[in-house]
Amino acid sequence: MPEPPILRAYIKAIVVLPGTVLVLVPAVILALTGIDGRFAEPTLAGLFFFWSALFCAAAGLGLAAWCMTLFHRRGRGTPAPWDPPRNLVVAGPYRHVRNPMIISVLLILAAEALLLRAWALAAWGAIFFLGNCLYFPLVEEPGLVNRFGDDYREYRANVPRWIPRRKAWRRGRRTGEAQSA
Repeated sequence: MPEPPILRAYIKAIVVLPGTVLVLVPAVILALTGIDGRFAEPTLAGLFFFWSALFCAAAGLGLAAWCMTLFHRRGRGTPAPWDPPRNLVVAGPYRHVRNPMIISVLLILAAEALLLRAWALAAWGAIFFLGNCLYFPLVEEPGLVNRFGDDYREYRANVPRWIPRRKAWRRGRRTGEAQSA
């Protein structure tokens, strides 16, 4: 039986986007820096790094799965630019922050850096974040304004790009009004 088109699109989106950022680039960095990728000794400090990494990985993977599910069910697309959502997704974590997918990737990169004690991977995470700090306002957001118009403008005016708001935003309500989650 052939794969459904949405499954192919998601596989491609996962392999190309997070696969590159989370696997390919870190593998090259580890190879170039000579870090062998072995876990730390089971000392008290090693356990701290391990459990911190496990927490970041679980949070990042869970958030990514939630976001991808929302993009499929509500957005009718994928997070990939070649198959973007047809509907603006303003649900779940997107009611608190505009870019939870990037936050999930940063959490997973932090997990890799902590688990392997590879500060070069932490530097890669910082570079990735700074690149997105430029990309989103210059490219992504103007494209979203073109696709979704006033709906996106209202969303952008009320939901922060990187730091999640405490209370979930509801469409049609301006910042500062009484809102319930």
